Amino acid sequence: MTSRGLALAAAGLVLVGYLIYGTVSSQKVECAVVMEFGGRRDSAVASGSSAEEAEQQARTTACATISSGMNDRIACGDRPPVRKDCRAA
Repeated sequence: MTSRGLALAAAGLVLVGYLIYGTVSSQKVECAVVMEFGGRRDSAVASGSSAEEAEQQARTTACATISSGMNDRIACGDRPPVRKDCRAA
């Protein structure tokens, strides 16, 4: 491999490392929620930079499997979780 190829490979690795570090370091809170909608129940875990963001992502994920159609997903996501546990990641 030429020195230019090695330099490009090294720069690519640095960029990938930076992207991974930036993504992981911004996830400061992890929430586990249990959602119930239409007689069905599911749980999900998500992380985010705040408890509100992590909870919302977990609610959206859980509701995606127990609801059908956009209206149901929105209605499910607007309900409070049956159970919620958030902690620092």
